[in-house]
Amino acid sequence: MITKDEIELAYSFFHQKQRIYQYSTLDWQKDDIEYAIGSYVESMNKELLEQISDGRSDFLCNHSTFYADITSAVEKLEARL
Repeated sequence: MITKDEIELAYSFFHQKQRIYQYSTLDWQKDDIEYAIGSYVESMNKELLEQISDGRSDFLCNHSTFYADITSAVEKLEARL
């Protein structure tokens, strides 16, 4: 079961990190954001993760697709609010 609080928390965290990542010119800062999101993904509601990831096991954990993944996650979570 996915609660409204879990959706709001994930949306808030992802949205904030996505905005910083989008405008950052610092590689270390982007790496820190990827690490923070990856850590969060490990502990988040698995059902919610499954729904926003479309079943991709590397969602939000792959450097080469990270920005597209976080943007997609923000959009999907925002639609659920």
